[in-house]
Amino acid sequence: MQAESGTFRGVAVAGTWFWLLLFALLPNLMVVAVSFMARGDDEFVRFAFSLESYARLLDPLYAGVFWSSFRLAAIATLICLMVAYPFALGVARAPPRWRPALLALVVIPFWTSSLVRTYAIVILIKTEGLLNEALLGLGLIGEPLEILYTETAVLIGFVYTELPFMILPLYAAMEKLDWRLVEAARDLGAGSWAVLRRVLVPLTLPGIIAGAMLVFLPALGMFYVADVLGGAKELLIGNLIRDQFLSARDWPFGAAASVVVTLLMAGLIGVYALSRRRLDARGPA
Repeated sequence: MQAESGTFRGVAVAGTWFWLLLFALLPNLMVVAVSFMARGDDEFVRFAFSLESYARLLDPLYAGVFWSSFRLAAIATLICLMVAYPFALGVARAPPRWRPALLALVVIPFWTSSLVRTYAIVILIKTEGLLNEALLGLGLIGEPLEILYTETAVLIGFVYTELPFMILPLYAAMEKLDWRLVEAARDLGAGSWAVLRRVLVPLTLPGIIAGAMLVFLPALGMFYVADVLGGAKELLIGNLIRDQFLSARDWPFGAAASVVVTLLMAGLIGVYALSRRRLDARGPA
């Protein structure tokens, strides 16, 4: 029996490694390799070493695309954090019998494609949409709000799509908290703001960083949100990479942009690991 168990474990581990190497590591290595090649006249790539694609990323036009993408992704991440933190705190402090239902409300959006949900937002925020009809009916506005095909619409799409990815890491971090530390801080005279700043935020910092990673990085590549809600007016990194591979047929440049985003992801993962290590070393005190 033990021999059969060991054989099954070995096959499972080997199959997992084979899958990761074939469908994760190898494609990424191919993207890195293509980013250092030149664009061909008659083919997608020409097998000649070149740094031209990375040099083009420094062009003000593409630098502006990166800056716009980082700015929108950072704003969406901040909004998600401001909304998700009190919600996750409320779920963590709720009676145990209510937590599964509250978490189910967070998970339910995953049952529907994010693209379908993005088109649903169009119905809500368009000029003749439900939001404008409700505000006009209540007399809060005199004419419909122009939200669709604006930067605000893109931010709404980012926040709506990525909010669960901020809530879940925060809840996981808060569920493990020793709430006696909060009570001790209040007994020592700390107010709500001091408890939040000096106790809750430091202890939930790994959850904050993990949630920020899960929101910020996908927001950089969600080109369909910018296309559907922004009317293709907001060009983001995801749109740039997609266009280079599918429209411009400039694979080296698209690969170079992908490598830069991947390096950014690796840097954020390193920040998360460092904060986790420092927090573990410091301990609950």
